Amino acid sequence: MDNKKRFDIKQGMNVNIVLKQDQRSGKLTKGVVKDILTNSAFHPHGIKVRLQDGQVGRVQEIL
Repeated sequence: MDNKKRFDIKQGMNVNIVLKQDQRSGKLTKGVVKDILTNSAFHPHGIKVRLQDGQVGRVQEIL
């Protein structure tokens, strides 16, 4: 599975994302995918998602 391909990300998956404010530090936030926000099939920095708790960030790891 690849965090840069939209096809590999599904609603309900457990993922680690990096929030916008954490991009410099690389701190990861764990959560469950609610919505997939990236429209393109591929993104070099990771697919942008909204977690069930409302936080938005780019997927770094699929758990």
